[in-house]
Amino acid sequence: MIKVTEREIFDILSGKISGSINRTVLKAFSREGIDITTEQWTVLSCLWDKDKIIQQVICDLTQKDKPSVTRLIDNLEKKNLVKRISDPTDRRNNLIHLSVQGTALKQKTTRVVHGIVNHALEGISDDELIRAKNVLLRIMHNLEIY
Repeated sequence: MIKVTEREIFDILSGKISGSINRTVLKAFSREGIDITTEQWTVLSCLWDKDKIIQQVICDLTQKDKPSVTRLIDNLEKKNLVKRISDPTDRRNNLIHLSVQGTALKQKTTRVVHGIVNHALEGISDDELIRAKNVLLRIMHNLEIY
C-alpha cells in the first residue's frame, strides 16, 4: 500500500483541488463577462438538466443545505436568471424556473467550463482518468457508509 503523507492528507481534506478549480472557473467567468459564481453555476446547471424543480431537489443535487441554496436562488433571482413560481400541485413549494437569460447562459458557461476541464486533463490518458474516477467514486461511497 502506498503511504500518503500527512501533508497530502491535509491537501485532500482542505479541498485544494476543489478550491483551485473554483478559482480558475471564477476567473474565466469574469474574463468572459459572466457575472455568476461557481456555486450559482452549480444551481443553474441543475436547472439546465431539469427546469422547474423544487428547492429540495437542488439541495440534494448540489449537496448544499437549504439556507445556502435559498441564498443562491435569491441572488440568481436578483440577476434575473431564475424565477420562483408556485407549484400547482403543492402550494407549500415553489418551483425554481430558469428565465430566458438563465437559459441563454448555458452555452457560454458550458464552453468556458469545458475549456478548463480539457486544460486540466492535458497529459492524462483515458485509462488514468477512468482509474482516478473509480477511486474517487469508491472514496465517496466509503465515506457515505462511514
